[in-house]
Amino acid sequence: MDLTLNAVYLKVPEGYIAFVEELPGANTQGDTLEEARENLKEAVEMVLEANRALASEAVKGEEVIREQLVNI
Repeated sequence: MDLTLNAVYLKVPEGYIAFVEELPGANTQGDTLEEARENLKEAVEMVLEANRALASEAVKGEEVIREQLVNI
């Protein structure tokens, strides 16, 4: 299975609201569709960084195995 994230853009009077269906917390807005797209990429990066930091803190001091998940 290929892992694909789906961006959703909702037109509102102020511009666009954007979010990723599969990644809670990855949401943003923009005056234009292009701005919303760029902002959403940044939001995804921020959510992933925050999740990594939380996971690292949760297992701090524990013996863990970390590996990349590929070919999903």
